Amino acid sequence: MQAESRKHTIALGGIGGDAHSVGLTILRHALSMSDYHVYYLGTQNRLEDFFQIAPLANVVMISSMDGHGRYYLRGFPELIRELKVDRPLWYVGGNLHLGDGLNCENGFLEMGFDRAFVKFIDVRSVLEILKRDLNGVDPKSNGSTLWRQRNGQKHFLPAPVSDELLDPEEMKRTRRDVLEMWKTGHAARSLEDNAEFIARQPSFVEAQSNARSNRLPILIQPRSGVSLVQPQIELFKAFKSAGADVLSYQVDSLTRNNNYAGAEQAIRESRATGVSSLNGFPVVNQGVPALRRIITEVKTPLQTRHSTRDPRLLAEISYAGGVTSFEGGAICYNIPYYRDYPLDESIKAWQYVDRLTGWYHEKFGIVLDREFFGTLTATLIPPCLAIVVNVIQAVLAVKQGVKSVSLGYAEQGNRIQDVAAIRVLGRVADRVLKNLGHKDVQVSTVFHQYMAAFPETQKRSRELIYNSAITAALSGATRVIVKTCVESLRIPTVADNADAINLVRTGVADAAALPLDELKIADECAIIEREVEFILDSVIHCGRGSLARGVAQAFRQGFLDVPFSPSIHNRGEVVTARDEEGAVRFLSTGQLQFDRELKEFHRSRMQDRLRTNGQLLTEKQYYLLVESDVLQIAREQYERWPLYG
Repeated sequence: MQAESRKHTIALGGIGGDAHSVGLTILRHALSMSDYHVYYLGTQNRLEDFFQIAPLANVVMISSMDGHGRYYLRGFPELIRELKVDRPLWYVGGNLHLGDGLNCENGFLEMGFDRAFVKFIDVRSVLEILKRDLNGVDPKSNGSTLWRQRNGQKHFLPAPVSDELLDPEEMKRTRRDVLEMWKTGHAARSLEDNAEFIARQPSFVEAQSNARSNRLPILIQPRSGVSLVQPQIELFKAFKSAGADVLSYQVDSLTRNNNYAGAEQAIRESRATGVSSLNGFPVVNQGVPALRRIITEVKTPLQTRHSTRDPRLLAEISYAGGVTSFEGGAICYNIPYYRDYPLDESIKAWQYVDRLTGWYHEKFGIVLDREFFGTLTATLIPPCLAIVVNVIQAVLAVKQGVKSVSLGYAEQGNRIQDVAAIRVLGRVADRVLKNLGHKDVQVSTVFHQYMAAFPETQKRSRELIYNSAITAALSGATRVIVKTCVESLRIPTVADNADAINLVRTGVADAAALPLDELKIADECAIIEREVEFILDSVIHCGRGSLARGVAQAFRQGFLDVPFSPSIHNRGEVVTARDEEGAVRFLSTGQLQFDRELKEFHRSRMQDRLRTNGQLLTEKQYYLLVESDVLQIAREQYERWPLYG
């Protein structure tokens, strides 16, 4: 107990709507392994949460990654002046400002922070700075008892959920309440008027169907979002001119957290300054007339992309405004994004979206696409987890009447594994839906270019995007979601996105001349399919035949477990890393219900990796390997992209 009390104490967490938890997870373990006592607050805290724990800490570390650092921290100067007890050191870091943020460090220091990290910084550098700053500083008294009292276990009563079609009368009653959530909702009230408008617009579903029937290589889709309508139109037109086949609204983080009042204030600021104050397009606040104006001028299939906690009003306004594809799902927009969102609640919210989507088909013959964000936390995600999550959400959606599903997967870096993942994803989903009697559902696959930390240099970023486009085309995916060469530096400009679209088109065109090792792909497909079968069976068993009931129970038992998730409803026992060839494998399978043969396969692959690297790590030191793999691309510590294949 005496040794424990002599450790310096760090309070660590994320602030605001930001859900990025990969870096926080690694830093948390690095601090613990470096003999610091860590109070981990997780993500999505209020500023006041950090001040409540500050008396127990030598250093308070606040992370913000969505560009709204000043908004979340605006009350910091006043709170720091009121802090009566022994003042800790205050660090802030991440993507703190929309744009490159290179000149905003002094602003945070003037607010009262002792350190402001406005660019990427590796864990080793943070530890060195921390050691210097704490030299000669007495450790705080152990406050573990107070911390435990503050963070006592919560008990949740699960909401009743099922796979059954939502009752139409209950749906109508709920819809009236949903449309009252914000003043723009009333314009989406008439389904007949909405359907009449949608029927005249370019269709996302038709674009995907035509791509497959005409054997086009792949549809190219950038992402974008700004505060105001006219700049959004100009963005879309520029991307269309650059060669984008379909387009999407990237929704701002205030809307994602249903903070429509905050978004309204940011829109006013954007109009006053001429500079976007939001990191996306505020679909709900701009409303149906604005969306209809945009698609009428752009004349390209549009999708809404987001990570909204309650997506119901966003879906209503999107569809009424001519959007023909809506992204997200009960798992993929919960477990990777929110600290405390019970799965039973998210399933019910997303069943509303799926039932609304099904209504447009049943009443008016309009097929709208539902896409699922299979990238999850995007970092070291084994294909089997992405595929199972996609398939579960697809089944739940189809049971509510959805007739077109798009299933997403994020590139990991081994071309053999990535191609196999897309093939298994489409094949398994199609088979499962047909076995359940749903033979009229269009299944598409979506390839996300590498979603984790990007290289800083233009040369390496361009190499990654070009070769990623080749992998996407070789995989047979329906669509590719485009990244840009400035991912690690700033929010991309129009020119950045146009350049990336052209680079992707070049890679797609060049893919036809490259061979694939079909034997290795077949072997990888076989491994992935076995993993998917075991996990999916365990979820069905948990729900006694019901996927909706099985999902929450499977997460509670660890039968489903997403690496780096910020959710308290995710056990976080699964640990992943790369094998010798850069494929993502399990360092620890946690409670996943694999058989002995599959567990031995992963153990063997990881032991080979450790022997090759000459690293003698105990199981408690595995996060050293994970840290290396997570930061490998950002540090440019690799020979080429893809890492293998």
